[in-house]
Amino acid sequence: MMLYIVRHGETGWNRISRVQGHTDVPLNDHGRRLAEETAEGMRDIPLDLGLTSPLSRAKETAEIILRGRNIPLLEDDRLMEIGFGSYEGLIHGGEDRDPRSPLFDLFFTDTYRYVPPEGAETLEQLYERTGDFLREMCQRKDLEGKNILVSTHGAAMTAMLNRIKNRMYTGNFWPGSVPPNCSVTMVEVKEGRMEIVKEGEIYYKEKVQNRKSV
Repeated sequence: MMLYIVRHGETGWNRISRVQGHTDVPLNDHGRRLAEETAEGMRDIPLDLGLTSPLSRAKETAEIILRGRNIPLLEDDRLMEIGFGSYEGLIHGGEDRDPRSPLFDLFFTDTYRYVPPEGAETLEQLYERTGDFLREMCQRKDLEGKNILVSTHGAAMTAMLNRIKNRMYTGNFWPGSVPPNCSVTMVEVKEGRMEIVKEGEIYYKEKVQNRKSV
């Protein structure tokens, strides 16, 4: 089995550094264009199934990539972005930066000291549900030899890749930065084991600013 794990296209909230989390924010026109170019780049990959976070920015990204293919697209709550509780909607960059931003920014700069606010998920909870998804993929005998599109989010994608790399210390969550919008990582699943074949593949041509926004 080959998993093609993709982060959703850009949203209006990504552009202004507004915290999304579980908030259902749609793609903007630029995000749709990135997804369309990604679809063009992946057109020769014979995908058999799509799995997506139910949040519309991930689901629409998957729908665009799978457009014209007669294959199912199934929602899976385990692929949702991490929930940020009362931080959702907060702008943490630019002139309209929220006074609480330094507390939220620890999520990117010092995850060991990051304290989830009321109603938020912890990184441990994110690791648990995304890990449960990966364990299921390793056990799905019916999907052996298949190519699966997995449409998800920046932190959720990072949690899955960290687990595959066996680097799950929550105090060092980010290996570099948030995966770029519509970047694709290919993961081979064989005999119950996972291996990253190619990470961060970009199929669109234009240069895109990679903002710290989730």
